[in-house]
Amino acid sequence: VQLQASGGGLVQAGDSLRLSCAASGYTFSAYNMGWFRQAPGKEREFVAGISWIGGSTSYADSVKDRFTISRDNAKNTAYLQMNSLKPEDAAVYYCAASRGSVSKNYQSYDYWGQGTVVTVSS
Repeated sequence: VQLQASGGGLVQAGDSLRLSCAASGYTFSAYNMGWFRQAPGKEREFVAGISWIGGSTSYADSVKDRFTISRDNAKNTAYLQMNSLKPEDAAVYYCAASRGSVSKNYQSYDYWGQGTVVTVSS
């Protein structure tokens, strides 16, 4: 099983980024997907989640209306479109797969990617 997150980088406040998570080694379409982030010295926190068929999404209040999670089951890839980025969005972003429900609890996820770094300058 492999989850390869990519798309991070250094941007200015107000800019946009799109993160991708390419999955392999398991049945991608059977798993819910989530994005989490972890800033230095902070706990890992839920950012967004999407159901296995893409019909249900969930967001942290801090990113609602700015971030959009999506997936393409034909490409075994999940995405996180991040708009209007703020310095407080800077973190390592991780994608994860869950066989259970779309959960905000990181312990509910079965597989994890290696993370991609997002840096936002003010």
